[in-house]
Amino acid sequence: MNRARTLVLFVAMSAILLGIGSMLDAGSGSNVWLTTMLLLSLGMNAASYFYSDRLAIRMARAQPMDEARFPDVYEMVRRLAEQARQPLPRLYLSPSPQLNAFATGRSPRHAAVCINVGLYQALDREELEGVIGHELQHVYNRDILIGSVAAMLATTITYLAYALRWLPFLGGNDNNQGPGPLVLIATSILAPIAAMIIQASITRSRESLADHTGAELTGKPLALASALAKLEAGGRDPRLQRAGGSPAELNPSLGHLYIAAPFGGRSMMKLFSTHPPIPERIAALEAQARKMGQLPPTAGRWG
Repeated sequence: MNRARTLVLFVAMSAILLGIGSMLDAGSGSNVWLTTMLLLSLGMNAASYFYSDRLAIRMARAQPMDEARFPDVYEMVRRLAEQARQPLPRLYLSPSPQLNAFATGRSPRHAAVCINVGLYQALDREELEGVIGHELQHVYNRDILIGSVAAMLATTITYLAYALRWLPFLGGNDNNQGPGPLVLIATSILAPIAAMIIQASITRSRESLADHTGAELTGKPLALASALAKLEAGGRDPRLQRAGGSPAELNPSLGHLYIAAPFGGRSMMKLFSTHPPIPERIAALEAQARKMGQLPPTAGRWG
């Protein structure tokens, strides 16, 4: 269902992009705007596809994780990767005290998993394995690529929408074949909002999918649920809020990479949130545990 939802959302975002391009080209007898913006979007997607992992790791101030110091992490990742028949990703450690982690990279062969020091210190072994399983599935599900494409499509839509505001003053509709000024202005305002909502919905769907498939990989949905409960508590802890974090955690454009919204941040409206509410994620993992016979039918462990 999450995969199907992602496809539908991408179709919707592409339709918005094509619609705005058509408005810009209306009456001109050409497809200059649409063609230009599609090429620009493809170029931005390609750059993000090849370089986003390096940027994210650099902004997290992360360093390669030393296997001699963290043999437990390497053992977990190696075992889960072998179980999934995938290559071992590069492992990084960020000095951030925040309880968080992220995965990045354009493919399983070019993937990296970054764990914050704060997360490593706060979780027990099974909880850490649950988080790692979630992050590995982001890689295996190609979520990094999907998120990058969604972000670039949303950015392109936003720039095109701003261009719509100037079209009435540039003589773009002199032959009255295109939409009127009010329609153009309304579209320039509503299209970026729609793109943001769709992009956030895509990232929420991929987070839910990574929870489910990560728990399948580890076989321990309750361990991930327990880890998420700790992340939720950490996000509300004023001491952790004051401790700060890495530039990556402070950058809104990278927040979707993390397993939980940095600093416990939530959008004022769920439509704009990049992560499903943690209580909902925990409830879904508990339901998964019941199906696996790991939790009685009416029992729940976290609120």
